[in-house]
Amino acid sequence: MQLTRPVRGLIILIAAVLLVGVAAVVGAPTAGAFPPDVPPKAQVQSELNALRVAGEGSMTGYSREKFPHWHTVSGSCNTRETVLKRDGTNVSVGSDCYPTSGSWYSYFDGVTRTTASQISIDHVVALAEAWRSGASGWTTARREAFANDVTGPQLIAVTTEVNSSKGDRDPSAWKPPRTSSHCGYSKFWIHTKYRWGLTLQSAEKSALQTMLNTCSY
Repeated sequence: MQLTRPVRGLIILIAAVLLVGVAAVVGAPTAGAFPPDVPPKAQVQSELNALRVAGEGSMTGYSREKFPHWHTVSGSCNTRETVLKRDGTNVSVGSDCYPTSGSWYSYFDGVTRTTASQISIDHVVALAEAWRSGASGWTTARREAFANDVTGPQLIAVTTEVNSSKGDRDPSAWKPPRTSSHCGYSKFWIHTKYRWGLTLQSAEKSALQTMLNTCSY
């Protein structure tokens, strides 16, 4: 059967719409890729304005052991395993709570992995950065709470590679390679520093403001 020109045009239009929809779904982060408690732009802007700007503190006395992690969150699940379950899709775990299957979309670089060992749990504000920003004066209990904070946007599952490339650098020295994640990343960082009463440097604040400006809401 030969299709008339209007019918052919309609079919092509429908196909194009479907393709755009599929592309949007494939290219978008899954709901599980976003950590909890991410405020809207207006609130984060107010938090950024309220943060105290100060010079970077010393690394004297720092060690990761002063931020005990990963502690037990519930049952046999520690913090790492809790975030892996939270940020993954169709995650199944064994009796020890370690994932046996699932997939993880890494918000920073847009990569999806299906092996838990290839995923790291990133401290958005790195432990060393927190130390330099005021945590050196905290009690060990408060540092432990910070290192295992699953209620805010301080922990997120990302690829091991992007986590390693970030290290303990602040946003003036490192930004996610996926530019469309700059908005979210600035929100995670600002809200975490605000919640925990940490300071920031002038260059760090400028970099955060630039990234926050990319947010539409």
